[in-house]
Amino acid sequence: MIAFLSRWAITTAALAIAAQLIDGIWFEGATRGSAEVEDKIVDLVIVALISCAITAFVKPVLTILSIPFILVTLGLFLIVINALLLRFTAWLADGVGLGFHVDGFWPAVWGSIIISVTTWFLDAMVGVEDE
Repeated sequence: MIAFLSRWAITTAALAIAAQLIDGIWFEGATRGSAEVEDKIVDLVIVALISCAITAFVKPVLTILSIPFILVTLGLFLIVINALLLRFTAWLADGVGLGFHVDGFWPAVWGSIIISVTTWFLDAMVGVEDE
């Protein structure tokens, strides 16, 4: 349970960093009611939960189905998979009115790289282990 909560917090931080650094990724908060900072943080935490769920359930299936492409591209196709999953996260978050947007494929690619590096770094700092 601690590992899940740590990954959730790390993903929240990684999404916030990607939204700050990449022009095509932004978080405007929920479209319902006010846009208070506390509401934006809660909505960002919910977007991170959506991202964690997609990473846990959808990514393994896509990775297994994409093994030939991953092998041919020497692993670079994983960046494409991560970008598509980031776009999917934004699509789901927008569908429920959370106000997280990824505007195009290239911002998704750069965002997924930033999220991967940030997650890797924070995992190493915190010492999150798989259960």
